[in-house]
Amino acid sequence: MKELKISLMGMGYVGLITGMAFAKHDFKVVVTDAISSKVEKLASGIPPFYEKNFEENLKDVIERGLLTGSTDNAAAVHDTDVTFICVGTPSRPDGSIDLSYIEAVAKDIGTALKDKKKYHVVVTKSTIVPMTTEKVILPILEEHSGKKVGEDFGLCMNPEFLREGAAVHDALKPDRIVIGQWDKKSGDALIKIYDDFNCPKLRVSIRTAEMIKYTANSFLATKITFANEMANLCERYNIDVYDVMKGVGLDFRISEQFLRAGAGFGGSCFPKDVHALVSSAKSVGVQTQLLDAVLAVNETQPLRLVELAKQAAGGVLKGKEVALLGLAFKPDTDDIRETRAVPILNALVEQGAKVRGYDPEAMENFKAAVDKPMVYAKSAKEALEGADICIIQTEWNEIKELTAEDFKSLMKTPVVVDGRRTFDDPQGIIDAGVKYLGIGWKNE
Repeated sequence: MKELKISLMGMGYVGLITGMAFAKHDFKVVVTDAISSKVEKLASGIPPFYEKNFEENLKDVIERGLLTGSTDNAAAVHDTDVTFICVGTPSRPDGSIDLSYIEAVAKDIGTALKDKKKYHVVVTKSTIVPMTTEKVILPILEEHSGKKVGEDFGLCMNPEFLREGAAVHDALKPDRIVIGQWDKKSGDALIKIYDDFNCPKLRVSIRTAEMIKYTANSFLATKITFANEMANLCERYNIDVYDVMKGVGLDFRISEQFLRAGAGFGGSCFPKDVHALVSSAKSVGVQTQLLDAVLAVNETQPLRLVELAKQAAGGVLKGKEVALLGLAFKPDTDDIRETRAVPILNALVEQGAKVRGYDPEAMENFKAAVDKPMVYAKSAKEALEGADICIIQTEWNEIKELTAEDFKSLMKTPVVVDGRRTFDDPQGIIDAGVKYLGIGWKNE
């Protein structure tokens, strides 16, 4: 076990997965949360969310005594050397981020530092717009601790780059680590933590680190949106957009990553972060015409699937049985935040369709958050039974394993509207007698 001890405030996606990764590198870690039930379940190795390969790794570090949970922020600060702020920064109606959770834990940390004699480093890992660490978090820390940054405590910003569905891999084997530091001493503490992580490490100013996170996510969202816009054009020319993007992606300057056309992007990062950057830009008098367009295209993109379903139904969806497969925003996670399944479901219900939905992991979350009428199936095949149309919104492996024969034998009419290019051989499905439509496909 390493000498340095780490605390993380926030038992959500970022805090718990990051804490697990630190524990895997033999650090003693405590993760805090205000919700006591989360802490109690964590003691038994039960995570508060689903993420591929996470539960087994979490249980391992808990059983080895390297990771514990707590509701006591002050004790966590007193007992550790570095504290990471990992609480949520949800969107407000105007797109700006809500900093209330950030402010609350900063106050707790500052109060705990007041009577701590040992030098302590505070690290922001929550996604926040430039200047937030310096203009919001730092003043709170100094006010409630009565201490000075750079003298009595250190300060850093360390953005996370976790892909939901692959977050365990990304936490254990990151492709880069960005350290925004107040001063060299602060940054050295993070270098010590990340010493065993084999990847490039970039040391920059705090506000630069904040901006790197937003810029990266906004660029990836833009790549997805570009692919979607090209997909809509390819349909008119009877061209497969996936063949186009394969050729485009071979250009080393572009790469094939995030050029998969489909129903649009969702999740906890891309929509929220693009909105937040746009809002932040407006607050300083900067126009964001490109990012405005990215958000606009992403809102209309999932409705293309409903248009294709309506086309397949002869122009009328009223009374049609529709199987909606995939409710999470992407596979291997139960996260439904900004999932494109919501606008798809809303549009189907508005047009009078009867919807039966299914997801391997996200159905409970979807039920709790969405009040539109929908029957929940116990499996993908059950959702297909008697359906007139199947819309695929998330390409889970269980859905990928469906065959043309499944669609033909289970559905009333074998019509598939695929929003994620789920199958390796869509032409083979068509040749087998299934009407297969999709974004960027030759929808004849």
